[in-house]
Amino acid sequence: MSWLPKQCVIVPIDFSESCKEAVRVGRQMVDGPANLHLVHVLPELHAGEPGVIWEKIDDGKRAANVRTSMNDFLGAAAEGAERHVRFGRPGQAIAELADELEADLIVVPSHGRTGLARLALGSVAEKIVRLAHCPVLILRR
Repeated sequence: MSWLPKQCVIVPIDFSESCKEAVRVGRQMVDGPANLHLVHVLPELHAGEPGVIWEKIDDGKRAANVRTSMNDFLGAAAEGAERHVRFGRPGQAIAELADELEADLIVVPSHGRTGLARLALGSVAEKIVRLAHCPVLILRR
């Protein structure tokens, strides 16, 4: 993997403190902020959920709320970066976005869970590594 500036770097955002570091590293890897793509993956809504039944919430409103939250959470660190909101399973959705954008690199923060916590929650970083076509940089705590 070349350390020359990348044309497209993806950073998944999970609103943890470690993702702020991933955004900082991602910004260092690109020529300009427009080449940095931030993505948050929301679970899909089920037809039987009250918000869906009463038509109070939909994917468009959820995506808008996430984009606003990204701006508030990341502040100036994410200025000029492209923001994406996807729906589904995080590892798969992030790998699919990387394919669509022909990403050069995905920068993923790792929470470092082990044992039962990792078994119960799974590892999004591990799934991204298995599914992505491009290199994945995992930042450990």
